[in-house]
Amino acid sequence: MTGTLQTKKLKDGEYFYVVLYLYENGKRRPKWIPTGLPIKGNKKRAEQMLRDILREHEQRFVSPESHVLYSDWVGVWLREAKKRVDGVTLANYKSTAELYVIPYFKSRGTQLGEITRPMLQTYVDEMHASGRIKKPGGLSPTTLGHIRNVLSQSLKTAVRNNLLLTNPCEGIILPQKERRDITFYTADQLNALLRAAKDDTIYPLLRVVTVYGLRRSELLGLRWDSVDFGSNMLSIKYTVVQYNGLYEKAKTKNISSRRSFPLLPDIREMLLEMQKQEQEYRRLFGGEYQDNPYIFKWPNGAPFSPDYVSHRFLKLLKQNDLPRIRFHDLRHSCASLLIAQGFGLKDVQEWLGHADITMTANVYAHLDMKRKQSIADSLAGSLSIA
Repeated sequence: MTGTLQTKKLKDGEYFYVVLYLYENGKRRPKWIPTGLPIKGNKKRAEQMLRDILREHEQRFVSPESHVLYSDWVGVWLREAKKRVDGVTLANYKSTAELYVIPYFKSRGTQLGEITRPMLQTYVDEMHASGRIKKPGGLSPTTLGHIRNVLSQSLKTAVRNNLLLTNPCEGIILPQKERRDITFYTADQLNALLRAAKDDTIYPLLRVVTVYGLRRSELLGLRWDSVDFGSNMLSIKYTVVQYNGLYEKAKTKNISSRRSFPLLPDIREMLLEMQKQEQEYRRLFGGEYQDNPYIFKWPNGAPFSPDYVSHRFLKLLKQNDLPRIRFHDLRHSCASLLIAQGFGLKDVQEWLGHADITMTANVYAHLDMKRKQSIADSLAGSLSIA
């Protein structure tokens, strides 16, 4: 609601405040309310009265539509989100909402207009302590972050639709994330892995990821137009992820993720051979061949799924008695090699495609021992006592 101060020539003249109310049809209409104050000598007092009534209205304002159950409103928000986000993001929103948000607030019959910041803070604290509805075990800070995103986005939409004055999710505090020690292979272990996988279906992926440190989604998103054999460049433009089926994105995780690398000679030869082999498979399978632009795929053209790559990788490690790590840890292994060879965190940030160097430093700063040793030796030399 908004308002202005006006006057009317009634007898000696009187102040009125004119407020604009929002009605159910979405239209705003003015309403003249008398202050009872004569014009002469009462302007400041009338202005204060206007401020007081607007403040009081904000504190008790509830739009008629705000009486809808919040659990139902989340469903409305999901249908609206479908128009503006990609399939994977929508699936994540929906999964989080249906698993954690909707059951909690539906069981309590909470209306949209009743949502407050303290209520949401209590909810988050409970979920951190007990986890899912009727299931023990607290939720991780990462999962709580997904929940807060659903809360914030759905309530922001309510504000945008004039159902709430402010977003009560603002200021919600999440538990701090615990720092997880990264796992990675040394250069000798990576070489052992590549030797063991030489004849495996995922060897080409392993060769590329160990050099360029790509995310799994970026690796599977490589298309033939990502490779420029003329200028010997490999560009990261697309991603492929898996959420209730294979999903392709014609964009990277962030702007920094869209990057290019020089094409190493052995990787260039490997890709040229794969391209030639693909043409032969296309001829052999004929009409049954699944034509698509992706590089890493089965002989019939079907792209490798993210799950297959991860599962096959773990099976390969087990078969060859290699230390168990995640496929994503090959990305960490690439970063550790760069640091061990004297490259700085800024180099690592650009190579891995991190959005900012803070992320790189949080993950890899403790590995930068060679540079730290050099600093320590320099200080020791400067401060040595003769």
